[in-house]
Amino acid sequence: MKFDPAVDKRLLIALSGIIWSVVGIILGNLAVGWLWTARAQNSLWFGLTGIILALIIHHFGFLKLVDKNIARILAKKGKVCIFGFQPWKSYLIIVIMVGMGITLRHSSLPKHYLSIIYIGFGGAMLLSSLRYYRIFFKLIVNP
Repeated sequence: MKFDPAVDKRLLIALSGIIWSVVGIILGNLAVGWLWTARAQNSLWFGLTGIILALIIHHFGFLKLVDKNIARILAKKGKVCIFGFQPWKSYLIIVIMVGMGITLRHSSLPKHYLSIIYIGFGGAMLLSSLRYYRIFFKLIVNP
């Protein structure tokens, strides 16, 4: 018996956006918590630097990835495996990035510096998730 949890492409695109949003919010929440304990003046600069990094990562990196994922999902015929929101080889990259995040969080690197990276990646993921939602709503209106 083959396990194939298939879902409608529209649902998969919505789930992709939700996953990207949730991860982005988690990373941002960690960073804000770290900045909350830092000196107020430095927190503003670290936060602004993270936001600038988020805009750069979003525009030059994640949008291309999201567009590829959406195109791949929409090109499939019929229902799509629920794990198909990323290509299978991307799961290795995700595992490596999660491992790096855990390692950095438990390192001696001061958390206010680490907050820049977390705001950068978390913000970029949150911004990029909007593309999934836009496509989802477009598909709902014009199936």
